[in-house]
Amino acid sequence: MRILITGMGGELGTRVAQLLEADERVAEVCGIDLDPPRRRLRRADFHRVDPRLRHRTVEIVRDFAPTVVVHLGVFEPDARSGPRLAGALTASGAVGLFEALDGLDSVRSVVVRSGIEVYGRRRGAAVAPDESAPLDPGSAFGHALRHTEQLATDTCRRLDVPLAVLRMAPVVGPHFPSPLGRLLRLPAVPFSALGDPPFSVVHQADAAAAVAAAAALGVDATLNVVAPGAVTVSQTARRGRRVPVPVVGPGWRAARMAAEMAGAPVPDHVAELLVRGRSADGSRLASVLGVAPLMDTPEVVSHLYDWPEVTTIRKVEAPT
Repeated sequence: MRILITGMGGELGTRVAQLLEADERVAEVCGIDLDPPRRRLRRADFHRVDPRLRHRTVEIVRDFAPTVVVHLGVFEPDARSGPRLAGALTASGAVGLFEALDGLDSVRSVVVRSGIEVYGRRRGAAVAPDESAPLDPGSAFGHALRHTEQLATDTCRRLDVPLAVLRMAPVVGPHFPSPLGRLLRLPAVPFSALGDPPFSVVHQADAAAAVAAAAALGVDATLNVVAPGAVTVSQTARRGRRVPVPVVGPGWRAARMAAEMAGAPVPDHVAELLVRGRSADGSRLASVLGVAPLMDTPEVVSHLYDWPEVTTIRKVEAPT
């Protein structure tokens, strides 16, 4: 297999690249992203490319002629980029990639990262939707994910190749850039006083294992990648020895402003989670890919809090 990975510079993309490098069936790995990989890779070839330079993406993809494409080039708002830039990078990256794949006869299968934000959390929506649930995103990130899925579906139909769409719960963990993760690590964490609904997450290592398995197997399926169990925001705050702060109505505006001033902006998909919760049924994953999350949601949250805080080391002058 010759595997192309978009978004290889991120924490998730780098972990996936490491797993695929260790697979004897993989002959070559090529990656593109806005930023370089976060860990050392032994044999992957990396190209630093701004997703908005679509002609450059097309050139690299067609020169490499991949047999398997793993599209992780999805920019979550307020993770690595602000909401407006994240939306532009996600859209341009998807358009450039699938433009490059159109008519490329080397491609045998495609894997796309999506998220359970595509289901939305409007009134009457399923609390834990399975993969057959209608898509009704209520956030900019959810709409961006749905657009990426549609581009991938249209391209794979024209190429007549299998497409694996992995709808991930919010990915959190140590060193993973996540607006939800940053919010939960604040000294005081806002939660909905009217309901405190439950939510689920998935650890970055489990998310990477699912992507690598989908790439190796070449399955044609849509799968939720969600850690078992759920927690509420107030439970999470207490688990991390933070102060849970009940918020209602107009108080959310002040809470979001305070969080942003503390370095944890709250984009609309995270605000939706705080008020309405977010989960999904991930029971199909193990039967299709043969892998399942090793950490449940409470364990993932605990692992997030095990990440040490930044400690400032002051310079000490030597005695004269």
